[in-house]
This record gives sequence, structure tokens and C-alpha cells, in this order.
Amino acid sequence: MQLGFVGIGVMGKSMAKHLLEAGHEVNVYTRTKEKADELLTIGAHWKSTLKELAESSEVIITMIGYPKDVEDVYFKENGLLQSAKSGTTLIDMTTSKPSLAERIAKASEERGCSALDAPVSGGDVGAKNGTLTIMVGGSEQAFQQMLPVFELMGTNIQLHGPAGSGQHAKMCNQIAVAASMIGAGEALGYAKQAGLDQQKVLDTISKGAGGSWTLNNLAPRMLNGDFEPGFYVKHFIKDMDIALEEVEAMDKNLPGLALVKSLYDELAEKGETDSGTQSIYKLWQ
Repeated sequence: MQLGFVGIGVMGKSMAKHLLEAGHEVNVYTRTKEKADELLTIGAHWKSTLKELAESSEVIITMIGYPKDVEDVYFKENGLLQSAKSGTTLIDMTTSKPSLAERIAKASEERGCSALDAPVSGGDVGAKNGTLTIMVGGSEQAFQQMLPVFELMGTNIQLHGPAGSGQHAKMCNQIAVAASMIGAGEALGYAKQAGLDQQKVLDTISKGAGGSWTLNNLAPRMLNGDFEPGFYVKHFIKDMDIALEEVEAMDKNLPGLALVKSLYDELAEKGETDSGTQSIYKLWQ
């Protein structure tokens, strides 16, 4: 297929690479062309505008930063919705607002297109290995048609309901991740203060009831002083903001998530917005 990919960041680059390696024609657009250089050397086609990309793609995938960026890319003049051909499938894999996913789906339908919201979890490692968890909202028909594409990027792929449902599922994921991040940071900080061998402690608790993806994948980075982003602090704060806004609209509250967000806000104030989420450990160093 002719696939369009918008957003070649830490995860998007690996995701687009899997599509290329599977033999698809991949058109790419990103605000900073240099980010796409690696993909262009292995066969991707550069498109200088969203309009050009949309007009030459049957399926368009977006993996960008913030809801305001998603809204701009889809709804601006000569953006994706205005430029997409009838029959195009639009897949937003950004973690964004459920209400925005619903707007995109409605506007896509009016254009004779289909839309899926399909945020992912698994970080840079999952993107590189093609083992992402993909949470999808939209129609069953569009989901089944796009499943072979999703399977090139992920291994745990679920349709959760109509438009917006994928984004709601991702909020559930981020709420759980928030708890595991603070748990890992505090556990390793406690081990250090108690004079224990942190690596031995990690080896022990990661195989017990306290085990988690975070302990297996990010806690070793904490101990090694590797705070490079698999997932940015600034993007995690954005996700937590969305979840807190959504739960407020439900007239409920998430006190645990609010606590973790306050710690990440403190981390951001210390200049760590572009660090990986594992840099939360710095608060206990």
C-alpha cells in the first residue's frame, strides 16, 4: 500500500521503518526533514507538505506530540482532512484527547474516509522491536482492514470500541504506568538509603509480586544513569493532564495520578522535560 507517515520522532522512526521493511511504499512528512534522513536512505519518499502526502497515500498514520499538534495537522487549511482522498484511512497513533479523536472520526466520515485512534505503549524498545501494545478506537470494519498494518508495529492489538475508545484505554495505561514509575523510583531510592546493593534488590523484586514492565525495562536505566528518552517527561506530563481532565469531566478523581504528576512537574521545573520518564529517579538520588 501507499502509506503516509507524519511525525518521525523517537518512536515514529522505528514504526515507519517496519512498514518499509514489509514492502510498503512509505511517504513521510515531519517539520524537521533531517529527522527523516535515515528513512529516506532506505526507500521512504519525502513529501514537503501535508497536502502532498495526503494526496499520494491510501493510509495516513500520525505520531506527533500534543493534541494541539494533532488538531493542527488534521484540521488546518490544506491539512490531512482537507487533502485526503475519499476512501483514505486516517490513523492517529498520538496519545491525545478522546474528544479530539471523536471529532476527527466525524470529520473523516463526512469526507468519505475512515478514522482510527490507535495510541501505543511500549516506548522506544517496543517501537524498535515491533512489539508495541496498540489500543484502538473506531469501527470494526476499519480496524480489521488495518490490522495487518498494526501487526507490523505491535503484538498486543485490541479494538476497545468506537472513536475515542483507544485514547481512553491509553489513559488507563498511563494511570498504571504512573504508579509503577513512582514505585520503581522510591524502591531503588530506599534500597540506596538502606545501604543495599541496588542491582541485587532489583533482581529480586522484579521477579516477585512487585515485578513490572517498568522494573524490567526502565529501572536498569535508572541505575546506569541512562536518562535518554524512550518516552519524554514532557509527553508523560501531557498524558497525565489529559487523564486528569477526563476524570474531572466524569466527576471523579485520581489522587494517585495527581500525586505522580506533581512529582513530574517538579522534575520538569528542574530542567528534565526532554529526559526520559525514568529520570523520576533523580528525585531520590
